[in-house]
Amino acid sequence: MTEKLAIGVSACLLGEKVRFDGGHNHQALLTERLSEFFEFRSFCPEMSIGMGVPREKIRRVLEGSGENYSSRVETASSPFVDITPKLYSCAEHQQQWLAELRGYLFKKDSPSCGMEQTKAYLNQHLVQHGAGAFAEKVMENNPLLPCEEEGRLGDALLRENFIGRVYVYHRWKNLLHQGLSPKALIDFHSRHKYILMSHSQRHYRALGKLLSNIPKQALQTFSDKYIAQLMAALKIPATRNNHINVLQHIQGYLRPHLGNEDKLAMVKAIEDCRLGQSPLTIPREMLRHYFRKFPHAYISNSYYLSPYPDELIF
Repeated sequence: MTEKLAIGVSACLLGEKVRFDGGHNHQALLTERLSEFFEFRSFCPEMSIGMGVPREKIRRVLEGSGENYSSRVETASSPFVDITPKLYSCAEHQQQWLAELRGYLFKKDSPSCGMEQTKAYLNQHLVQHGAGAFAEKVMENNPLLPCEEEGRLGDALLRENFIGRVYVYHRWKNLLHQGLSPKALIDFHSRHKYILMSHSQRHYRALGKLLSNIPKQALQTFSDKYIAQLMAALKIPATRNNHINVLQHIQGYLRPHLGNEDKLAMVKAIEDCRLGQSPLTIPREMLRHYFRKFPHAYISNSYYLSPYPDELIF
């Protein structure tokens, strides 16, 4: 039985009738497909601060100019009541609960839960800028926590990026629980090196350099710096060219074992992927097939070919 990872989620996305009008925004993708692998823990900050159902609409308001904006969340009709402090406080009080999570899915465009480009009023004009108050504080207090909006999960690349970050973060939390050591940190990086390479060559080089000089003292501070850079790198979408680079690296471990026909088939699969004529899953599955026949300790230890359960690739 696959361990279910805890994911925080805006309650309305699970079908709970907590919206201002008593409705919901049920997402079948969550409850019918992803729930097999994730334990969704619902939360509605507006309900938590006592607004009830039904309730008055709320809105975000921006003040300022250029890049120097301040925002507040208020009731949408006069007398306008600023509920920003309550939403911030709500996020602060949820910190222990948030520490148990491996990711968070927010409701897109919600004045409280929108993650980015959330609708707001600026000088009476509707714009898209910044995050809802609750989501803003959650992300500020938990910078490593993988976060995403439900509206972006329909994009396979964004969905896989979020899921991939969730599993990396989960493995990191497990490492901390088991006990941090220089050896454990090096092993963790080694197992995630190819995943990192597929996202950012720059971060791949920077983290390799960072780990070449692990201090004997202040390991926790050092590891905090490491994981902050790793999780930031994984937010960068993996590119086709980076994946091709990784596939070619991994293919090299098979050269002593494959005959000419298999070598040509492998090269063609990678080239077809590079040209966009086939998906990444084809050369990746071929590599997995060959490594089952010709196991290699380093590749078997790497998460690149199996970053999370296969059923989550769709």
